[in-house]
Amino acid sequence: MNIPDIPNNHALAMLLITVIALYFFRRDDIPLETSSLSVLVLLCLVFTIFPFEVNAQMLEPSSLFFGFGHEALVTVCALMIIGHALVRTGALVPVGRNLAKLWKISPALSLLITLIIAGTLSAFVNNTPIVVLLLPILANVALRTKTDTSPMLLPMGLATLVGGMTTTIGTSTNLLVVSVASDMGLPRIGMFDFSLPAVIAATVAIAYLWIVAPKLLPKRSPSLADTSPRLFSAYLNINEDSISNGKTVAEVLKLTDDQMTIQSIQRSPHYRNVRPFPDTVLREGDRLHVKDYPDQLKEFESVIQATMFSGAHKVDENHPLNAEKQMLAEIVVIQASGLVGRTLRDVQFAKRYGISVVALHRDGKAMEIGRSSIGNMIIHTGDVLLVQGEAEQIDELKENRGFLIIDGAADLPYSKKAPIALGVLFGVVTVAALGILPIAISSICGIVVLLATKCLSWEDISSALSSQVILIVVASLALGSAMMQTGGAEYIAQMFVALAFDLPPAGILSALMLMLAVLTNIVSNNAAAVIGTPIAISVATQLNVPVEPFILAVLFGANLSYATPMAYKTNILVMNAGGYQFSDFVRVGLPLVILMWITLSCLLTWLYL
Repeated sequence: MNIPDIPNNHALAMLLITVIALYFFRRDDIPLETSSLSVLVLLCLVFTIFPFEVNAQMLEPSSLFFGFGHEALVTVCALMIIGHALVRTGALVPVGRNLAKLWKISPALSLLITLIIAGTLSAFVNNTPIVVLLLPILANVALRTKTDTSPMLLPMGLATLVGGMTTTIGTSTNLLVVSVASDMGLPRIGMFDFSLPAVIAATVAIAYLWIVAPKLLPKRSPSLADTSPRLFSAYLNINEDSISNGKTVAEVLKLTDDQMTIQSIQRSPHYRNVRPFPDTVLREGDRLHVKDYPDQLKEFESVIQATMFSGAHKVDENHPLNAEKQMLAEIVVIQASGLVGRTLRDVQFAKRYGISVVALHRDGKAMEIGRSSIGNMIIHTGDVLLVQGEAEQIDELKENRGFLIIDGAADLPYSKKAPIALGVLFGVVTVAALGILPIAISSICGIVVLLATKCLSWEDISSALSSQVILIVVASLALGSAMMQTGGAEYIAQMFVALAFDLPPAGILSALMLMLAVLTNIVSNNAAAVIGTPIAISVATQLNVPVEPFILAVLFGANLSYATPMAYKTNILVMNAGGYQFSDFVRVGLPLVILMWITLSCLLTWLYL
């Protein structure tokens, strides 16, 4: 084994920054936007303070900002906007309606068709709108047929990830790998150039998700407002005219047939905690901390004549929480909502929608917010909000299309603009596939058509864009470029080849894909793809073998984000909507990762080496 020489100081610095970046990218307590921007700033400072010469020219630190205008980022953002248009206009609703009808006839066949449709659509559209469309439909099917959602939702979510890897526009990861490889002087990979191995592997994956995965999943409680299987934390305010005012805890509990459990009592004016002893007398202003199902909370509110408390605003005439027309609903937050990374107070949620948020659910469990106001909590993608408002207000929120309401409703709106949105998507893909225009230009043209036909507004466009995606792409491109120019990527490639020196080229290719598969389930798949691409090119060059299969090994490996809920944003949506646990993703996703790794390794070796 020939150990490569130690590279230059700048290359070592890039390797250190890469380790730091990957560490911060996986930290849940630091916003991904902050981590990405910090990496970009750190790179610029390093090359400003310690200049580096490349090909007799100094590396200009400001050149690391090239990612903001990179065609891959432009294309990713444009396709996110087009995908949002499909959701906004209800263009995919007919698919959902027909699926719902089919489920009543043959559940087993319906699951297979659902998986195929989900995977096929995700080859051309970002998988988030596909998941947003299918989650309430499958929840409705489970509700009406009185079946378990567990065998449906997670396989469907993973099917969208499998389908996304079959074309260059299926995921942002694919676009980044193809664009970075092209930037490094390699022939441009066409939209369907790697579809053959991807489709074969996807067929294997769909068969696994249809036959095996449902048997591996235990029964889980989904998030359905009608059946209320999810526990939430909430606070019941004791009012002056409440029947509970002046009664003991024991007397109040009797009113609920001892069904209510009081976790604690917060007493004004300073909201100090009071133990809920049976003889504790409740008085005006007390807040009872309770945890139960949504319908139970609503029942307790009525029986003890209390008011369910929302930290977003005080109870007033404009927002009565105890009106007869009030109802509860569960809302899953998605990127298009405009809430991600902000607080409910920042966006004036209650004032804007006339709806109060009374509880928050995250990562499969109710959040213990305590004294903190719900309105001050920073909202994450996949959070479930228990909201209270009139039926008309809940319906208006559905029309907003920025929220996924899990209420078993199959009556989704379909606008007259839907055919236009579908036509734009078809036109963008066709023009790019035929080589008439690059996908970056055709997708931008599609957005202009959507604006001209009023399928989208500029407000819709701003809500469709993700600051997380933009900054992680820019930071990853800058880091990948810096690693390549300083020799850091070359050094990793040399070490990788040295460690795998006993393996044939096919074995090294397979090991590279496995490394990316592990990395993508821990950190951002985009970061893994951008960092892995120059390494793959260096490895293939040193082995003197075709470069394309090694690039595809990175592309496929970075797409195998099945084994953890944090590996991909739609995994979080499925986890919360289906009541899944972390172990469920490992139980189903890890075998799928191994199956796809073996299948794709064999296919790439057979077709390219």
